[in-house]
Amino acid sequence: MERSAGSSRRSRRSRPLLGGAVAVLAAGALSVTGLAGSAQAADINVAKNAGFENGLTGWTCSANSGTTVSSPVHGGTAALKATPSGQDNARCAQSVAVKPGSTYTLSSWVQGGYAYLGASGTGTTDVSTWTPGSTGWTQLRTSFTTGPSTTSVTVYTHGWYGQAAYLADDVEVVGPDGGGGTDQPGPAVPGAPAGLTVGTTTSSSVALSWNTVSGATGYTVYRDGAKATTTTGTSATVGQLAADTAYQFSVSATNAAGESVKSATVSGRTAKSDTPGPSTSVPKHAVTGYWQNFNNGAAVQKLSDVPAAYDIIAVSFADATSTPGAVTFNLDSAGLNGYTVAQFKTDIKAKQAAGKNIIISVGGEKGTVSVNSDASANAFSDSLYALIQEYGFNGVDIDLENGLNSTYMTKALRSLSAKAGSGLVITMAPQTIDMQSTSGEYFKTALNIKDILTVVNMQYYNSGSMLGCDGKVYSQGSVDFLTALACIQLEGGLAPSQVGLGVPASTRGAGSGYVAPSVVNAALDCLAKGTSCGSFKPSKTYPDIRGAMTWSTNWDATAGNAWSGAVGPHVHGLP
Repeated sequence: MERSAGSSRRSRRSRPLLGGAVAVLAAGALSVTGLAGSAQAADINVAKNAGFENGLTGWTCSANSGTTVSSPVHGGTAALKATPSGQDNARCAQSVAVKPGSTYTLSSWVQGGYAYLGASGTGTTDVSTWTPGSTGWTQLRTSFTTGPSTTSVTVYTHGWYGQAAYLADDVEVVGPDGGGGTDQPGPAVPGAPAGLTVGTTTSSSVALSWNTVSGATGYTVYRDGAKATTTTGTSATVGQLAADTAYQFSVSATNAAGESVKSATVSGRTAKSDTPGPSTSVPKHAVTGYWQNFNNGAAVQKLSDVPAAYDIIAVSFADATSTPGAVTFNLDSAGLNGYTVAQFKTDIKAKQAAGKNIIISVGGEKGTVSVNSDASANAFSDSLYALIQEYGFNGVDIDLENGLNSTYMTKALRSLSAKAGSGLVITMAPQTIDMQSTSGEYFKTALNIKDILTVVNMQYYNSGSMLGCDGKVYSQGSVDFLTALACIQLEGGLAPSQVGLGVPASTRGAGSGYVAPSVVNAALDCLAKGTSCGSFKPSKTYPDIRGAMTWSTNWDATAGNAWSGAVGPHVHGLP
């Protein structure tokens, strides 16, 4: 969110649909990273020179964009480094022999700038997945099925035009031998995971984490000797447990060769069911508004001035401290015409008595809070809980626009939930680029905390053009932009009740992307009822869509509360 009027948080280039490199599949089916099935024991990696140990042998890179480097590498002694230009996306590809009518798991470790991984010529639906870039190695993963007469498929990586170089290593195309064999040694059964630890517990769940096992592609978690869940990461939360009950947990590592022996067993006990927490009354369809704790030219408000149309009011923003991850809150009394802390606390209670939820937002355009370690995750959780106790906030909003680590933000929010109780409201306000793929850190965080997440109000503005769930490009400022991008979240794993449409309250509330309230209402009708759609129409309706969000209540007031006056009643009148 923005602290200054009309300023754009980040310059974004429109990303047209080129060369089949899309973040989602056509016809609304997401190419979701990490959801591919486990390989069979007889499967092999049909990619050749998959670790680039023999230079670029077997690979062809466009415009001489690729080379091999000795550092950094994910495995072995070499990795691919490909550098896009303004007219070239640095596509490196090879043709692999495949068996007709067979399923293959495609994966690669990537690092650096925008990185795409895909397969074309499959004979069925071509696939791709991507990441907007990372400073460490990130695994991209998808799967495809070959057609009845398909004997070869092109697998490729590429970056994005004019963006930073990307690195790729340890490419795998795992499935039946298509006649070309493999030059990769067969995997060995991985060793048992070490370091299994119990983390945050609630009255119905226990969070677990463990160390990475070399060669493992997945992990199986056991509760009291029975299989509880599987994951591709090194943490998991086991839910649907009884309150105040002890359980025994162990974990095994898996890959194409088989499953390891189980780890040493640890004991975890769920919390008692009477854990106190803030009360909450978020309605089925809700309107969220950001209240500005600063004066940037919009109408200055007390909380008591915020219209009743708003069900969730996000106080913007918490401030970073000198302790990594920790936040505090400082009411800008001088900038808010002498609004005192005592009045602020009284207004919070009055709004809550009227059934509203007041939450503290962390981040914003200028937010510098970083949660990237166990220590900072604990500091984040502890400091937010202290603010909840001091001011009576109902929850927290995550609006970090300068990077987010899904592993540690998940730990922080689960820890906060365990302290505050089941009534905690958790909202998120990612930018459009953050929710284009389930491999993004924001999307992964939302899915990781799905059982305690209230709503994701993505910012459908300051964006430029983006891909919809049908693989087509849509420009901001239209019904199609709102509905086709919301579809990515709805089909990517979030419940309809966890999806909201975030828009500016007026033309002055953002640098670009303002839409009239009538457009917001039409998009909500399209998603909830299948009416008032533009050229994009979802394959099904989502009557439980949560609602809408705006930046900000102050800019809304500046425009005579036209936004909340039109959108509020419409949201509350949804089925």
